[in-house]
Amino acid sequence: MAGRLKAPTGRYGGKTAEQRQAERRRRFLDAALQLFGDVPGYRATTVAALSETAGLSTRQFYEEFRTLEDVLAALHLQVNDWAEQAVIAAVTGAEHLPLAERAAAIFRAYAANVTADPRRVRITFVEIIGVSPRLEEQRLARRARWVRLVCAEAEAAVARGEAAPRDYQLAATAFIGSVNGLLHDWNAGWVEATLDEVVDELVRQLLGILQPVGWGPQEI
Repeated sequence: MAGRLKAPTGRYGGKTAEQRQAERRRRFLDAALQLFGDVPGYRATTVAALSETAGLSTRQFYEEFRTLEDVLAALHLQVNDWAEQAVIAAVTGAEHLPLAERAAAIFRAYAANVTADPRRVRITFVEIIGVSPRLEEQRLARRARWVRLVCAEAEAAVARGEAAPRDYQLAATAFIGSVNGLLHDWNAGWVEATLDEVVDELVRQLLGILQPVGWGPQEI
C-alpha cells in the first residue's frame, strides 16, 4: 500500500472529521495493545484481526495507517509517553525531597506506570525488538531520551551538592539498561521480588552511581 486512503471529511453524528479520526486511531491502538501486547503478539496479528478487534473495517485501517508496523511504532511511542508523563509528574512532586527519597518517588512512578499493564511491558521490551531498522532507531531514540532525563536529574543533584560532579552519560546509559532488564525479568516472573523491592534495588544502584564510595555531600 503506497499510502493511506483518504478519510471522509465533514461533520457526521455530531462529530467533526478530526474527532472521528482521533477516535478511530484510539480504537486501533487499543486493539493493538490487546493483540500485540498479549496473544497472538505483533508478528502473528493481521490487519483483518486488528480491525475486527477494534470494531472497524480494514478500509478504515488504511485511512489511518499504511502497515501494522506503523501501528506498533505509534503504540510504542504512546506507552513511552504514558511512562514519561508519570515520571515528569513525580519529578515535579518530589523536588523538595532529599535525593534518596526523590529517586525512590521517581522510579516508583515509572515502574508503577509501566507494570500497571503487563501488555505495556511486552510492547516496550519485547515486541519492538528486531522488527525493522526503523523501529530499532525509534527504540534507541526513546531510550536515549530516558538517558537524558537521568542525566538531567543527576546534574540537578550535583548542583544541590547531593552527587559527585562527573559526566553521567555512560553511567546513565548503563543504568537505563539495568532498569529495562530488571523490569522485563520481573514482569516475566524470572525475579522473585515485589515491585517495591525491585524499585528499592534500582534506587540503590542509582545512589551508588551518584554518590560513590569516598565521596561526601557538599554544602551549597
